[in-house]
Amino acid sequence: MNQKKAILNKIKNNSEIVGVIGLGYVGLPLAVNFAEAGVHVIGFEKSQEKADMVNHGDNYIGDIRDAVLREVVVDKLNLEATTDCTRMKECDALIIAVPTPLDKFRKPDMSYIESACIDIGRNMKVGTFVSLESTTYPTTTEEFMLPIIEMETINNPNSFRQVKGDEKKIEKSFKQGIDYWLAYSPERVDPGNKEFHTRNTPKVLGALSEDGLEIGEALYKKAINTIHKVSSPRIAEMVKILENTYRLVNISLINELALLAGKMDINIWEVIEAAKTKPFGFQAFYPGPGIGGHCIPLDPFYLEHIAKKYNFDLSIIHAAGHINMRMPHYMYIKIATALNSQRKAVNGSKILFLGVAYKPNINDERESPALDIMDITAHKGGVISYHDPHIPEVKTNEERTYISTDMTAQTFVETDCVVLTTNHLEFDIEFVKENAKLIVDLRNMINVSKKNIFKL
Repeated sequence: MNQKKAILNKIKNNSEIVGVIGLGYVGLPLAVNFAEAGVHVIGFEKSQEKADMVNHGDNYIGDIRDAVLREVVVDKLNLEATTDCTRMKECDALIIAVPTPLDKFRKPDMSYIESACIDIGRNMKVGTFVSLESTTYPTTTEEFMLPIIEMETINNPNSFRQVKGDEKKIEKSFKQGIDYWLAYSPERVDPGNKEFHTRNTPKVLGALSEDGLEIGEALYKKAINTIHKVSSPRIAEMVKILENTYRLVNISLINELALLAGKMDINIWEVIEAAKTKPFGFQAFYPGPGIGGHCIPLDPFYLEHIAKKYNFDLSIIHAAGHINMRMPHYMYIKIATALNSQRKAVNGSKILFLGVAYKPNINDERESPALDIMDITAHKGGVISYHDPHIPEVKTNEERTYISTDMTAQTFVETDCVVLTTNHLEFDIEFVKENAKLIVDLRNMINVSKKNIFKL
């Protein structure tokens, strides 16, 4: 039996072992979905603390119900976590869900993907399906991952197969498309979304071979309802970049228009609501203090990176990215203007930020614009505090550490300015309006006009 038939039979019989590399916001929900389907899953983590938490059924991802994690770990024993990458040789499929940040020069940091590929090349067995889910630039799968994996298989003790036509003879080989299959399938995680989650969000899949595409579809169907196949990994990679760049460009556009509208004494929120009445050709995007999360603020820089190799200038995307990067500074100006209206300077004023998560109702502060605004304001002499029911402690980009304070009437008495930076449902806006001396509303949470309320 050839390797393709062998893995497809295992998938059909539910006897395959799936390895998920990286148990974060993408990896752990996917691992749980496979485990719920009766598949044995091994999660690979660099963090011993996270691995131990998973093995005890202790949840740290908001989009997973605690009871579901405990069921697949403790009751069904379908999911386990380890820091031992040599156990990759037990797996029939390896799915990479590691971070892809930017370095200090705003260049793609591929070190996490590189590390995963090295571990895979050194440890996987013949007949393994490998899929990358991390956000990256087009051509990563074939031009970055493939050479690393194949280089590392030179010292892989598992890379032996029988010679065709001679069952007694074996040879050392690890060829993509024959001995293993490489694919790209971008994650589509939206933390906090109650309607769309890992299972019911359609999944795009591209592979380097037709066999890899067939195997990947059969495997992913265990965890995800709908698989959309494309002709190559670079198509799938561009899909992910397009999805997030589309949002970046449109949010940056509405942010810039909001700044202009403010100077012209135009309510941008009323403008958007009126524009939404058009039944075609318009999709509403809303202004805010900036774009956060792992994908949207970072993806355009990944695309710019690869575009330069083709001597192509992405002028619109470049402009949108830099509009977004400047938004925290403009928000600081809003705060300074509000304080000036009460004859106060930022220097020495007590400023309370409500919300540091990058979007409402989640505990994720990655790339949150609130952190940049806090840093800028602190640098100008503001005395900073924050309240966020989802994030008890936070460290800003300039390494300032804050602990969430209680939101009480006395807190507002002692505060010169309250800044609404995240529109959590838990916030009692009526309480804020009644008790805050001065409010800067960056999320359109207050629909009344008063002299002490400043809107984006």
